[in-house]
Amino acid sequence: MASVASGYPGCAIRLPRVDVDAFVLAHRPTWDRLEQLVKKRRSLTGAEVDELVELYQRVSTHLSTLRSASSDSVMIGRLSSLIARARSAVTGAHAPVSSAFVRFWTVSFPVVAYNSWRWWLGAAVGFFAVVVIVAFWVAGNPEVQSALGTPSDIDQLINHDVASYYSDHPAAAFALQVWVNNSWVSAQCIAMAVLLGIPIPFILFQNAANVGVIAGLMFPAGKGGLLLGLLLPHGLLELTAVFLAGAAGMRLGWSVVSPGDRPRGQVLAEQGRAVVSVAVGLVGVLLVSGLIEALVTPSPLPTFVRIAIGILAEVGFLSYIVYFGRRAAKAGETGDIDDAPDIVPTR
Repeated sequence: MASVASGYPGCAIRLPRVDVDAFVLAHRPTWDRLEQLVKKRRSLTGAEVDELVELYQRVSTHLSTLRSASSDSVMIGRLSSLIARARSAVTGAHAPVSSAFVRFWTVSFPVVAYNSWRWWLGAAVGFFAVVVIVAFWVAGNPEVQSALGTPSDIDQLINHDVASYYSDHPAAAFALQVWVNNSWVSAQCIAMAVLLGIPIPFILFQNAANVGVIAGLMFPAGKGGLLLGLLLPHGLLELTAVFLAGAAGMRLGWSVVSPGDRPRGQVLAEQGRAVVSVAVGLVGVLLVSGLIEALVTPSPLPTFVRIAIGILAEVGFLSYIVYFGRRAAKAGETGDIDDAPDIVPTR
């Protein structure tokens, strides 16, 4: 059974279900031959080295094709292992750490974030809708305010606690505290992916409700400008990271409900690896957010300058995702760490 790879690396045509067995039968001798060459890689002749490289590329395409056409995890796992060992034999070593680092930040992380944009935009819209609704509810109901605390407690919160939160600790210690706290919220969203993302909307709702309560108390007291000046410098990037974490987890859950025309197990595995990419990438994003919150938010800079810094950080992050993510998506990248990068037409 002949197949032809598509124009993008890692993408092969989809085989009809009835042709999978014939495809395996036709190409198994090639796989066995590659297995033999890998086992004797330390004593290969020049011709055998050339054959190893050719078979490695060809079998990489076979693997890509089978992933889209077969749900046989055992066969796909065996072929994945063979490809990994063949890659090691061809290159002689793993790719340098620097290359893996650059690829992660220019391909793996941004393409996963880019492909999830509908999910994190939806999370953002839902989050801010809750914030606005809760804020108006609190601001317009004195009985709700009295249930939140005594007048002196609320006065303490409005006139002291909110502002002092950003200035009562040394910058370095506060940056670490903020980073840990923000990472914890995102980690909760990532961890909930294990439960197919079902609790994530509730986690986001809790955080949105908290912000809404503060806004509902601060704005009627004429402290809305102060609140925005304290939240926007770091909050834009911080919340974007939280939305992205929630999007990755919810998208994984949806892949179980609606896997499309591919095997459910394959889609779930791919989305699981995407969640890992997001988790690692957000460590860096939240570190930047924490530094802004510790160093810029409580600084004596004018409010408009602090907000401008936050907007620049947010625009910079979104531009990075769009530029690198769209470029990687157009090249057929998915961010899946298991994708074989070397694909040629099969024979």
